[in-house]
Amino acid sequence: MANKVWVYIDHFKGKAVPMSWEAVGAARALAGQAPGAQSRVGTGVTALIFGSGVEGLAQQAFSYGVDEVKLCDDATLADFRVEPYAALLSKLADEEKPDVILAATTPRGRDVFATSAVDLNTGVIADATVLEANDGLVRVTRPVYAGKLLSTVVCKDKRPQMITLRARAFTAPEPDGSKSGAVKVQRVAPVLAEDAISTKVVDYAIEENRVSLDSAKIIVSGGRGVGGPEGFEPVRELAKAFGGALGASRAAVDAGWIPYAHQVGQTGKVVSPDLYVACGISGAIQHLVGMRTAKVIVAINKDAEASIFRNVHYGVVGDLFKIVPAVTAEVKKRRGL
Repeated sequence: MANKVWVYIDHFKGKAVPMSWEAVGAARALAGQAPGAQSRVGTGVTALIFGSGVEGLAQQAFSYGVDEVKLCDDATLADFRVEPYAALLSKLADEEKPDVILAATTPRGRDVFATSAVDLNTGVIADATVLEANDGLVRVTRPVYAGKLLSTVVCKDKRPQMITLRARAFTAPEPDGSKSGAVKVQRVAPVLAEDAISTKVVDYAIEENRVSLDSAKIIVSGGRGVGGPEGFEPVRELAKAFGGALGASRAAVDAGWIPYAHQVGQTGKVVSPDLYVACGISGAIQHLVGMRTAKVIVAINKDAEASIFRNVHYGVVGDLFKIVPAVTAEVKKRRGL
């Protein structure tokens, strides 16, 4: 019997997005392969890897616990374009009828799933935080109303059940290097020839000091309270000391103090780090939506009445320009920096 839980492995130029391995962990649980799994959907886990020069990803996927890889390695897939990627996913799913297809909630994952869902006449449940399998049906818990409520959703009549997973809501398996060399790979051909793809990638713009908020375990963010571009320096130093990422509120981005790539919130990045430190951020709902699922939230603000203090685990009332450097010094001392 064919494997019925598929995972789309998102990558850029052959380097997997870490959230894709979290999706593999969720798929293994649904297939009844993960420790503590109570029920199963299907009989195994298949990874979908599309791209050019991505042979190494197949081996890596196997080390994370997939049973099979469907691999399309072709020049037409060298740059991500939704047309060839979605067409290939749609064709494979239509032919083999998987029960469930999972992907990380990334811009590429969203594009591919939305387009393929139209082709397959099914739906997409986005931003899942919990998955529960019961008699072939997956019950999905996801946040709604800007994270104020949780909704349980099922796709009763349509197949495949296509689900994208929120970053850091699921645990990636530990890779097992002993499985190297034994991966089962099914090679598949692309669906669209180059002349049938309307989109062309002309160039890439390289952003200096690129931020990876999606997968960061620690994020330190600054808001209006930092006072200006130079006010981000102590915030940046604390993030660097932690080995974490630098974030910002919408107010700071709109003021032009820091690029949009750093924005956390409803119109920026939705993140779930282990530790989130908010410096000079008042706590507007737009920002809270983006970080309220962090495991530990710390706020530093001189206004004791700031609304963010109602949504944190630890709050420090005081001048961030005195407190943040002191914390940075202590972090560096403990980490031997």
